[in-house]
Amino acid sequence: MDSLKVDVRKLHLFNGLAKEGAETVADHLQQMSGLETTASVSKLNFLDFDDVSTHLKTETQSDSHVGIYTELEDPPHGYLLFLVSRAESKRLTNAMLGQGTETDGSGFSDMQKSAIQEVGNIMTSAFIDGWANVLGTTIAHSPPRFAYGDSETMLGEITEWPDTDIVFVIDSEITAAEVDFSLTCYTFPELEPLVDLIHGIDVDSVADAETAPADFSELV
Repeated sequence: MDSLKVDVRKLHLFNGLAKEGAETVADHLQQMSGLETTASVSKLNFLDFDDVSTHLKTETQSDSHVGIYTELEDPPHGYLLFLVSRAESKRLTNAMLGQGTETDGSGFSDMQKSAIQEVGNIMTSAFIDGWANVLGTTIAHSPPRFAYGDSETMLGEITEWPDTDIVFVIDSEITAAEVDFSLTCYTFPELEPLVDLIHGIDVDSVADAETAPADFSELV
């Protein structure tokens, strides 16, 4: 476990990763939709692998979700998963298409599907760019893939989990209050490669004025 030890002066970087990724997504969504979009304080969790599905079920209030996920092909590896309820995804795409924010029980039109695809592409790239900025690296990723259903279905779509008993999960929430829109991003980086990247960051190069204290109040 010595390989997972982190200089205490670098602990804020874990919190910084979560915030930078979510805030970058919020900025891009605001530019795309014209809606005021914000990123919430994130939660950092160390979970037993078998508890990840339970965690997602607890955090999501609806069984019907659109999921957008991608694999990180460079360190820290792992996966990125966006979950948004069916109704809220339609509100966002309707706003982007100038169709108002009302939703109905119908399926997604071809234009709405294209808008969701574009949102997925932008969010994925934006979040990973935010991480790469904090870590001082570049991170290639697979094309975003889409799934529909409950959170357990989403996890089932991700088939190549690392062989590990402990999963590091970062939850980030992005909201657009004026259209009652909220999505949650779950990040599942591989812990050892992530710690290796943080080890490589020169602590003296991080200015105190640019770093916020780590918030581990939600750590479980």
